[in-house]
Amino acid sequence: MSAVSARSAEALLERLVAIYSPSEQEAEAAAALVEWMRGHGYDDAFVDAAGNAVGVRGSGRRACVLLGHIDTFPGFPPVQRQGRKLYGRGSVDAKGPLCAFAVAAQAVEPPPGIRFVVIGAVEEESASSRGARFARQEYAPAYCIIGEPSQWDRITLGYKGRLLLHWRWQGGMTHSAGTAPSPAEQAVAYWLDLQDWLLRYNRDRDGIFQRLDASLRDVNTRQEGVDGIAEMTIGFRLPPDLSPESLAQQLPATGAATVQTRGAEAAFTGERNSALSRHFRRAIRSIGGKPRFVYKTGTSDMNVVGPGWGCPILAYGPGDSALDHSPQEHLDLDDYQRAIRVLQLVLASLR
Repeated sequence: MSAVSARSAEALLERLVAIYSPSEQEAEAAAALVEWMRGHGYDDAFVDAAGNAVGVRGSGRRACVLLGHIDTFPGFPPVQRQGRKLYGRGSVDAKGPLCAFAVAAQAVEPPPGIRFVVIGAVEEESASSRGARFARQEYAPAYCIIGEPSQWDRITLGYKGRLLLHWRWQGGMTHSAGTAPSPAEQAVAYWLDLQDWLLRYNRDRDGIFQRLDASLRDVNTRQEGVDGIAEMTIGFRLPPDLSPESLAQQLPATGAATVQTRGAEAAFTGERNSALSRHFRRAIRSIGGKPRFVYKTGTSDMNVVGPGWGCPILAYGPGDSALDHSPQEHLDLDDYQRAIRVLQLVLASLR
């Protein structure tokens, strides 16, 4: 089987980016990727019970799972090429890495005893991580590569944890000329208390990966009958030494407000000097790059599958993650081709 051309690899990416596939709306994109894999020499290609696009090459007992995601952040800026840059939602996060997986696995004959399993997972951009949770139960790989933008010459070893907090206050309305805090002021007061608490928590912590961070995702107020209601969603990014359960127990008192948590994921880091990491470093150097390690402040499907699989794992893919979710999201197609070459060298080296 011959490898696809550089032009065909870019055509696959452009085709997938042109299909709008936010979380829970991935079916068309998954079908398109499966169709491509069926037409390009994969031994099996199908949409699984979770809606993931799956392609398999080889029949070896030991699997290398290349786990990307096919869903995207909402919004659909125009898909267009400007020179060697492809603009569009998902070009970076993370159809670029996923297509690099699909093309590289197609081009490499699986080494003896190894099979490649390429997965375009659904719902990575939502707290459900439905696709990765299903895959976690279906496979027990010897190696795992997570498809996330790291730039072609960088290797991501870890992600912070996550906890989402829904805060809700409800109480009798008073006149705006009175002294009682309004629902909106109740929300602001808790947010400010939380900021003070975070400053104390992070006082002796150096480096962004070791800090606990919080972002205000949304805040709403309304009136129902004689009551006023204020609601907030707060997202926390957790360092490796803080579990979501422990954070929930340590948060400042909420007074009359109620809280609910969801989307809990512990931080996770892979081994810096694993066999998989060494393969990537050699491959990056062999095509003129200088490999670097990074740790991300967000979460990924590595947080979901890493603890359970316990195999050498890292995240890799072309693209600048600073462009994730932005109207300017675009991928340098030369970096896309470099990443495909790195992945080919890594896959051919597995034993």
